[in-house]
Amino acid sequence: MLVSILIPAAASETDSLAVIPETKRVVAGDSIVSMIVPHAPIVVKDSINDHSRVVVGKDTISVILPGKNYSRFDRGLLNYLFVPKGQWVIGATASYGEFDAEDVRVLSFMKDFDFNGKSMSVKPYAAYFYRSNQCVGLKLGFSRDIFKLGSLSVDFDDDINFTLKDVEYSSENYAAALFYRFYVGLDNNRRFAVFNEVDLAVSAGYGKFLRYYNEEPRDTRTKSTEVNLNFSPGLCIFVHEHVSFNMSFGVFGLYFKNEKQTTNSVEEGKRFSSGANFKFNIFNLNMGIAVHI
Repeated sequence: MLVSILIPAAASETDSLAVIPETKRVVAGDSIVSMIVPHAPIVVKDSINDHSRVVVGKDTISVILPGKNYSRFDRGLLNYLFVPKGQWVIGATASYGEFDAEDVRVLSFMKDFDFNGKSMSVKPYAAYFYRSNQCVGLKLGFSRDIFKLGSLSVDFDDDINFTLKDVEYSSENYAAALFYRFYVGLDNNRRFAVFNEVDLAVSAGYGKFLRYYNEEPRDTRTKSTEVNLNFSPGLCIFVHEHVSFNMSFGVFGLYFKNEKQTTNSVEEGKRFSSGANFKFNIFNLNMGIAVHI
């Protein structure tokens, strides 16, 4: 015989803490009586408050980071802790692309189109989180492009037609940049975050343009120095406790560029240019892996 007797008791709540009466069992002969006795409280924390603070090293910090509201209304947007203060991150982004005219179909008026190209870049970086979700760091970069046009014939009509052949272009570029990155955590599990990155980069490189003019080779070489200020939003996902996947793309930037050009070892001219880009650059898409220590 199983008899359950429930004796209700008033439960109080103070600061999201609930008091639950203790359960006791009393054995009477062959019967088991379960009673809830209104004393000896057991304290259970609210599930939301369980995640409101985490232990990082020897400190206990809040999962929700304080922030400033610059608008007239509080929209209730929260910035969750994503990477705590004091961590180092070491990572790299890389890109590689290859194009071959044999793999695509071109317009009917383009004949004997023989073109192939390769483009690659590697950008290692290291950063330190001087505040939670905010870091500063250094990036290095190397990029290389090679394009070869074996032949190209264009025939619109009897008056507009031309042929190109044996044209080559190659370039190499080396860069270093200081950057600042601000993360916005999207949940209290520290799994997903978006970020905005600002970097100031200095780069130097050269380009080589080889073609034939009146059956004579012309070798034009360009040396360049460039300063860039770039703004790049992105997405970061922790795939492991200490490993994250990053993807970013350029949307806005300023540049100042100085170029010096020679043809067949004879100096032909210099040029200084500057400008701004206010559009999404699909060719400036970077993906990489980072290790957090």
